[in-house]
Amino acid sequence: MSSLKENRKFTEENASNKRPKLEPQTSLKEKYRLSGIKEPDVGITEYITKDDTGFTGILKHRYTDFLVNEIDTDGNVIYLENVGFEPKKRPPREANSCKKQDVTPCTIKLSEEHRIKLESYFGEEDVKKLLALLVTGDNLVSQRTFDDKEQRTKIHKLLREAFYGKLETITSENNRFKIALLTKGSRRSKADSVIVEHSLGKPTEFLHVTMLKENKETMEVASTLSRLLKIPVKWISYAGTKDRRGVTVQRLSLEKMRVERVSHLNKVLRGVKLGSFAYATQPLKLGQLNGNSFLITIKDVKYSGVLEKILENRLQTLDSSGFVNYFGMQRFGTFSVPTHIVGIQLLQSNWKGAVELLLSEQELVMQDSIESRKIWKQTHDASLALKTMPSKCNAEYAILKKLSNERKKDGNYTSGSYFNAIMQIPRNLRIMYGHAYQSFIWNSVASKRIELFGLNVVEGDLVLLTQDETDEDLKHQANDQFSDENDEGETEDIKKSEYVQAKVVTKQEIESKKYSIFDVVLPTPGFDVIYPSNEILRQVYIDLMAKDGLDPFLMSRRVREFSYAGTYRRLLGTVNGLEYYVRHYSDNNESLVRTDLELLKLSGTLNQAEGTHPLLEAKRIVEDKPGDKIAIIVKMQLDVASYATMALRELMRTETSRRGDTHEEE
Repeated sequence: MSSLKENRKFTEENASNKRPKLEPQTSLKEKYRLSGIKEPDVGITEYITKDDTGFTGILKHRYTDFLVNEIDTDGNVIYLENVGFEPKKRPPREANSCKKQDVTPCTIKLSEEHRIKLESYFGEEDVKKLLALLVTGDNLVSQRTFDDKEQRTKIHKLLREAFYGKLETITSENNRFKIALLTKGSRRSKADSVIVEHSLGKPTEFLHVTMLKENKETMEVASTLSRLLKIPVKWISYAGTKDRRGVTVQRLSLEKMRVERVSHLNKVLRGVKLGSFAYATQPLKLGQLNGNSFLITIKDVKYSGVLEKILENRLQTLDSSGFVNYFGMQRFGTFSVPTHIVGIQLLQSNWKGAVELLLSEQELVMQDSIESRKIWKQTHDASLALKTMPSKCNAEYAILKKLSNERKKDGNYTSGSYFNAIMQIPRNLRIMYGHAYQSFIWNSVASKRIELFGLNVVEGDLVLLTQDETDEDLKHQANDQFSDENDEGETEDIKKSEYVQAKVVTKQEIESKKYSIFDVVLPTPGFDVIYPSNEILRQVYIDLMAKDGLDPFLMSRRVREFSYAGTYRRLLGTVNGLEYYVRHYSDNNESLVRTDLELLKLSGTLNQAEGTHPLLEAKRIVEDKPGDKIAIIVKMQLDVASYATMALRELMRTETSRRGDTHEEE
């Protein structure tokens, strides 16, 4: 078995012999400017079987035609089982006479314990002023400053307890406390006017919640929650991102949040419902899931022959042989200029080229941005173009905003200015372009692999190491590192959980049939992966990337975010729990399935948050009825990172890009 260090040495030596002359390819920049992309443009060309009998239909005519439920690490499908707690009015306190409607004089009986603590923080004089403001309604700014964050948190809590939540407290820029009587218009008055009764126990550092969202992206909802809760968006985490076009259900975790505050948001959120709350000691982490469960309605189905026979044959093939595990069309964007073409420019460190592509005039683009793109093309005046660029165009808006503050040199922005503008794009979006290019290369190599060798395991293929093999390999690496200490005697700690490693399949392993085609993986280009030792496949990586002025053996960059380590992805995807239903209907706007929220309303358990309430799964799919149109409803479960549209492509034998807006889950 070869170690990671040996693999790196091998690839570097191979690179020196095979490395092509790097010449940038500019024709791709223009290819998609006025039209969208098709599957072959992103390397999607092959099917598992040669049988081309399939059917056509409309995918996601409505977003309710695409239901997705996350599967947790225990294999349980996540459902929205309630929508939180029914809020109740907070009863009046007998201990004081303060009212939130105004700042009229009121009294609070301050306990001796609270007085002593407050005086230790603020001093005797400021505590007297605190009590006085309850009568006068004046504001107070503390004489002392409090630079320690933990201490400030304790003081905020103490003030709430001592004055029964009747004071509004904030910290000034110089870390002094600003204190006033809580009024009707105060930011906490509405939240403090209601209570919820629950049995979740004592609050812990993290609150886990099930979220149902309709026609919204996960990151979009996270941003909304961050704004409403007045917390950093990094305090909101999730196991997987779900795309916009669909009704999706998943778990979120929120840091330092109480259920009372979060449950109340159901009153103001649109297209989002929160429920199934639970306190936890750990947050959710990206990738902490086992996959996704899909219920997909394909409408206006057209076919030639006997539909039942076609479905049985296609479903049997999909169930037994799986599908080519391509990165779906969604990976490459919905605009005329696909994301992987932008990724080429970033990997070439051509910052201006990337900006020009993102701001270019395109036929398929958000309509609100057309005028801004026209202005940019004609004037290259960032300030002028910014005025008509909608902020929801995150990348374009961020670029123009930064360039509008950059100085031109000889009438043009410098390369440094373009780089600064690129770095203003939100990070998750910034690195997506390079990932899209990696996906394009993977798709292309996977197609060549299927074309050349079909479903046979061949010498030189790659498979993932087992845990035992990984542990053994890490031991070798640790020994190597111990012997290769630098002058300072430093060594690198290895955390085996962070590594996913692969090895080359040998002739002996093929003869013993140790591995099946479902074990074979291919790498996305990166500096921390090995490539198939099969020279034909290895050369595909080299030749494809050479066309773009890139080299698979040189994926490190001076800018860390554009240095890609690479990952391993299984060649074939598998489908579990495959079922189908045929329904007749008359209007494409009809809903033929019910969402979790609709089932909750049907069962009458919307706000019964104590315990769980099984959804009426028997009523998930509507009964068949007379109609001149046919729909096929497909139910299936896919592994993490597999695209539902790629499974449907194998089932329908039709190109997914022809069906308009597609949706895939990762």
